[in-house]
Amino acid sequence: MAKRQNLWNPEILREAIAGAFTKLDPRVMVKNPVMFVVEIGSIVTTGLLIQDIVQHRAGFGFDLQITLWLWFTVLFANFAEAMAEGRGKAQAETLRKAKGETIAYRLKKDGTVEAVNSSQLRAGDVIRVEAGQFIAGDGEVIEGVASVDESAITGESAPVIREAGGDRSAVTGGTRVLSDWIKVRITSNPGETFLDRMIALVEGAQRQKTPNEIALSILLSGLTIVFLLAVATLQPFAIYSHAPQTVFVLVSLLVCLIPTTIGGLLSAIGIAGMDRLVQYNVLAMSGRAVEAAGDVNTLLLDKTGTITLGNRQAAEFCPAPGISTERLADAAQLASLADETPEGRSIVVLAKEKYNLRGRDVSGMQAQFVPFTAQTRMSGVDLPGTKIRKGSADAIARFLEQQGASLPRKVSDKVEEIARLGGTPLVVAENDVALGVVYLKDIVKGGLRERLARLRAMGIRTIMITGDNPLTAAVIAREAGVDDFLAEARPEDKMALIKREQAKGKLVAMTGDGTNDAPALAQADVGVAMNTGTQAAKEAGNMVDLDSNPTKLIEIVEIGKQLLMTRGALTTFSIANDVAKYFAIIPAMFAGVFPVLNALNIMHLKTPHSAILSAVIFNAVIIIALIPLALRGVKYEPKPAQILLRRNLLIYGVGGILVPFFGIKLIDVVLNGLHLV
Repeated sequence: MAKRQNLWNPEILREAIAGAFTKLDPRVMVKNPVMFVVEIGSIVTTGLLIQDIVQHRAGFGFDLQITLWLWFTVLFANFAEAMAEGRGKAQAETLRKAKGETIAYRLKKDGTVEAVNSSQLRAGDVIRVEAGQFIAGDGEVIEGVASVDESAITGESAPVIREAGGDRSAVTGGTRVLSDWIKVRITSNPGETFLDRMIALVEGAQRQKTPNEIALSILLSGLTIVFLLAVATLQPFAIYSHAPQTVFVLVSLLVCLIPTTIGGLLSAIGIAGMDRLVQYNVLAMSGRAVEAAGDVNTLLLDKTGTITLGNRQAAEFCPAPGISTERLADAAQLASLADETPEGRSIVVLAKEKYNLRGRDVSGMQAQFVPFTAQTRMSGVDLPGTKIRKGSADAIARFLEQQGASLPRKVSDKVEEIARLGGTPLVVAENDVALGVVYLKDIVKGGLRERLARLRAMGIRTIMITGDNPLTAAVIAREAGVDDFLAEARPEDKMALIKREQAKGKLVAMTGDGTNDAPALAQADVGVAMNTGTQAAKEAGNMVDLDSNPTKLIEIVEIGKQLLMTRGALTTFSIANDVAKYFAIIPAMFAGVFPVLNALNIMHLKTPHSAILSAVIFNAVIIIALIPLALRGVKYEPKPAQILLRRNLLIYGVGGILVPFFGIKLIDVVLNGLHLV
């Protein structure tokens, strides 16, 4: 679940107010051309105002108010950006608490152990971490298995298993071992850990503008130059028509006409997009990845651990002829009590749920349990006069041979049938009798079909990738509701599929956790690596899901689309805003010389000064009013693009035209009512 922050957190608010002033540095402001022009205009009017005061000119109240509101416009824009940055820094501070100096027990070449500070560890060092100790740095488990508390990183209280080999060997510095022990090979140097990168990224220190954002900045800069030239030509025209304007009026007109609303909020929108991902425990390595997520056409999903649960589970008891299902379930459960594998535990659970087999008094049964091993491939229990075994068909066939019996034909046929369906058959035997087969199958995650339907509604095609045979893949694909599948997939097959989709002009997203997924994660436009996966996978992707929930890509796509929609909506609103300002300022500037222009004063603004000042004030306060929308984002719904575009044009286009008429008129009434002009 997303960890929502209070939008107006007092501490963030205080830092944002201070940041609004520190960002007035022209070296900072020049990065935002629109607001830089407003700052230059504010400096010019301030200089002229000081000159008026020094020369004791009367009636400079209007000039003072214009100057103050121009500065407020700049400060409000800086405040919006500082608010977005402050929310990221607050989350970074939470992460920083997980970091700190930790004692590590480093293994020396002679086999002895030395205690060192975590800052002394280097890539390649091997440390031993026991129960209760913190893992001192990012690394890969090379020996042992342990339960690890990663709540400091993910916010989730449930511990996870980390073990050598496979796709769950990566560990993160700052997490704590709860049980057993592990040996970890450190994979990063101080200052280069995953946590260090997270802190830097959420603080925005490494955030760069995306191509879309750069293009929009160029557009806004172009509009600013056009309006600057247009306003500059008005003074010669005013002099010619005997209606010369003051610099205060001309600067007011310029500031009201250039796209200050989106110019002031553009940076905040981009920062907030990455911030919203962090709230969902997803770390984006760049703003470009967030934007790309909003335009994804194709999603590749790994089957195991993504579409299905990580391990196969017992789904059905299939008794042999003449054997009751209850007897098979009872024997299978007894034989599985010593099987600590997920499959073995699932058999115990299925017997409990379907046949209420629970609460056994094992101690009174004189039972000797036979644990499951990879060598014997079976587990069981020895009771007085009875031997019960459960395991693979081959292993149970050998067991029956030792008892002077063989595997019945009907049971063998059931084993083959389950195998053809892509399941795993486990045979249960009691002494010299084969009782039947337990059907283990991949379990599609609950609610996945509905979530994939949401992706389809967004126009995203889903493809399941699996190493299973085509028959098994087809069964799972049909049950999960994916659009297509790729069976018997090798790493190069995954990459080839992504390249084919990209060659069609599509943007591709992929989730993965293994080293074999790394090439495809690197090739995909949006590569989401699981935090539980290998270091290679996390390095290859451009996003990391700290909760390791592969279906979270739905939220990632929605946030990406929300970012693009928010930017487009506020750009539309900003440009539409200009219409009302024409009707306010142009009549105020020239109606005295050209009375016919009074027809444009449809808002019936009281005086030229109140009209100009009202437009300037509205231009400033609308930035503050839109900060919550810029930080939260426009609400996204999985609907066709045409419907969303039509809705946004209606709300932010038509709304952008109408709102200023009401806002400017209201401010004009207040100004005149308070006799401020």
